[in-house]
Amino acid sequence: MDKVRKMERVAALTKIMTDRPRHLFSLSQFSELFGAAKSTICEDITTIKETMGYFGLGIIETVAGAAGGVRFIPKVSDTDTDTILHELAFRLAEPDRIIPGGFLYMSDLLFTPHLMVKVGEIFMQRLAHLEPNYILTVETKGIPLAFMTARAFDLPLITVRHGSKVTEGSAVSINYVSGSSKRIQTMSLPKRAVPNGAKVLIIDDFMKAGATARGMVDLTNEVGAKVVGIGVLVATAEPKHKLVEDYLSLLILHDVDEHTKVTDIRPVLTSN
Repeated sequence: MDKVRKMERVAALTKIMTDRPRHLFSLSQFSELFGAAKSTICEDITTIKETMGYFGLGIIETVAGAAGGVRFIPKVSDTDTDTILHELAFRLAEPDRIIPGGFLYMSDLLFTPHLMVKVGEIFMQRLAHLEPNYILTVETKGIPLAFMTARAFDLPLITVRHGSKVTEGSAVSINYVSGSSKRIQTMSLPKRAVPNGAKVLIIDDFMKAGATARGMVDLTNEVGAKVVGIGVLVATAEPKHKLVEDYLSLLILHDVDEHTKVTDIRPVLTSN
């Protein structure tokens, strides 16, 4: 392999680390990849760290010790966070998004990668202190958001299904009353999906009364794991008291008027 110049190493290192946020890479791994001394790699890492810090793009963290290394931690500034949440609130308040029954059409935003990458990073920043081992959601609309959150945490994503699948082996199932349809529904989780004692963070797109979230909490408990937190993109202001506690919502839906086509949805800003 031809000798790699510093500029090329810096570009490649940045790509590798940002492609897998929070993953701990060893300096030996990079040293072997580029055929360079660890001291040289450390100089490259310092350059990347200073650049990331200057532009507010994230943090390069060095972990000392034999099992240590270096990792990239995404960072969305308070200003950028507020801008993103304002943009989402503005777009969700568009009159043609109102669906009969007082619901909002959200699928196009949930399936827009660059938006959900940032929302996932916002969830990671606000909920990292919970130190989860897994991210959990329920099929199907919440999957893109939960997947991007799992990426930001560098954790596996587990998807709860409406009914068990024979291809996933034995599963635990529970019945719950859907908050939107008021019908009894079933949700299932493969027994092998979550180890006993694992810490789980629930991420979902929408919460009204919290029945679906409550069902995921109960299902997680059934397999011997523990829910350490809940994050939702949008929660309704009413009912004020949900079936779950201690959840984080990025947007609050206060009212949807089907007649005037006016939606009152507000971001939960960093200054709040």
